[in-house]
Amino acid sequence: MYFKTLRFFSLMLISLLSPALCASEEQPTGPNYAYYQLMPDITTNYYTQGKQLGYVRVQVHLMVLDPAQIPVLEHHDPLIRDAIIEVLGREGEATVKSLAGLEQIRQQCLDTVNELLVAETGQKIVKELLFTSFLNE
Repeated sequence: MYFKTLRFFSLMLISLLSPALCASEEQPTGPNYAYYQLMPDITTNYYTQGKQLGYVRVQVHLMVLDPAQIPVLEHHDPLIRDAIIEVLGREGEATVKSLAGLEQIRQQCLDTVNELLVAETGQKIVKELLFTSFLNE
C-alpha cells in the first residue's frame, strides 16, 4: 500500500512539473540578426582645403533583424552604394578626419539608406550601418 501511494504521488508530481520543465527547455524568441557586406569597398572623393581632392575607402556592413531581408539588400545594393557615396562626397576634410565627424557620417548614411529603402520597399530594413574599415588620405 505504501508503495502504491508513493507511486501515485510521484506520478502526480511529475505530471504537475512536466509543463514547467517543458517550458524551461524552450528557447526565447528574439531578433535573429544578420549582416550584409557591401562588396567591393566604397572608394570616393571628399573636399579638402586647397586644390587637392582627398579620398576615402570604407568597408560597410548592414545589420538587419531578419536574415530573410538579405535578398532585399542584395537587390537594392546599387542604390545603397550610391546613397553612401553621395553622403561621403558632400563632407569636408575636417569632418572625414575626426571621430565625431565619422560618427555623424555613419548616422547620415544609415538614415539615408533607410529613407531610400522605405521609399522602395515600404519598410525600414537596416537596423544598423557599420563602418568596419575606414581609410582616408
